[in-house]
Formats: sequence, structure tokens, C-alpha cells
Amino acid sequence: MAEVSIGEALKQFLKSSKLKSGVQALQIQDAWEKIMGKTIARYTDKIEIINSTLFISSSVAPLKNELLYQKAKIIERVNEALGEKAITEVVIR
Repeated sequence: MAEVSIGEALKQFLKSSKLKSGVQALQIQDAWEKIMGKTIARYTDKIEIINSTLFISSSVAPLKNELLYQKAKIIERVNEALGEKAITEVVIR
């Protein structure tokens, strides 16, 4: 039996479970201010991941408009923060 670190075992477990997107959403929420900046983080209401799609909710119309123009950059930054290509689409609500 091969020895595996606890971290690797958790990564393998998450990869095969339905908890992965929830854990990734929490990681993104924790790093959201670093990824997008203080102003955007302050006016973002909710962040969630469903089937490799990142859903961003905000009640501020100008921010929604700005985020629409930055979709590619958001995908790039979030995937970089997660260390894998987890997000393929962004939906602004």
C-alpha cells in the first residue's frame, strides 16, 4: 500500500466527490478581495460555482456592467487562484 499525505488524500477525495465545487467556492470567497480588489469585493453579494460556472451576484448595476466586460480576466484570475482550470464560464446576476 502506497503512502499518501493527508493533503493528497483530501485532494483525491474532493476530486471524486460532489463537495469539490462547494470547497472551491469557499476558496474563491476567501481570496475574492485579492483576486478582484477591495471595491469589487465590497459590492459583490454572493459567489457560487455550479458545473464549472462561476455565478457572481451584485445589486450594483455599474459593477455588473464592469464585470461583464472582465469575464475573461475573472476566469483567468480565479483559475490561477485555485491552481487548476476549474472555471470555464462566468454569469453575472
